[in-house]
Amino acid sequence: MKLILASQSTSRRAMLDAAGVPFTAIPAAIDELSFKQAMLADDVAPRDIADRLAELKAVRVSGAQPEALVLGSDSIVVLADGTLLDKPESRAQAHAHLTAMSGSAIMLISAAVIAEAGRPVWRHVATAPLHVRALSHTFLEAYLDAEWPAIAGCVGCFRIEGLGVQLFERIEGDHFTILGMPLLPVLDYCRTRGVLVA
Repeated sequence: MKLILASQSTSRRAMLDAAGVPFTAIPAAIDELSFKQAMLADDVAPRDIADRLAELKAVRVSGAQPEALVLGSDSIVVLADGTLLDKPESRAQAHAHLTAMSGSAIMLISAAVIAEAGRPVWRHVATAPLHVRALSHTFLEAYLDAEWPAIAGCVGCFRIEGLGVQLFERIEGDHFTILGMPLLPVLDYCRTRGVLVA
């Protein structure tokens, strides 16, 4: 069975590559921000927003690739007050997001959905509480000097596999979930469907 990753995410591609998963990447052309805003207006829970966005990506690509399994994934960062963070559109917005995260616990939610013949056939949602240390203005400026604009595509303004790890004093949950996809359940489903040897 052929697997397609419906994503442009470097991190998700790297996870599948490192795990030895054969796949092709075909980005899903969707306006994530508009869909997310519509769901927020309907008071959809953050967990369900991540799940629905992952499904939307998987189904969108699966419709054109019905012979393959299509993996869609999405990550959401939720502040302690329930605010959802989007990908920053500017360095100033990244600074504002990081300032809002400083000294508090945030929740990272990563969802994965696999679609076949245009409909979802499997899904998994995982969460990881992340405890952000108190971030000084000096640190934030140095961090953004080093990481902007590379983190422009990162919800939460960090790459945990790089300098972003310096934002945290404590991390709970699965490492792959934090990287942006609950990889171990994905691998398990891939084995059941013959993408990987069981």
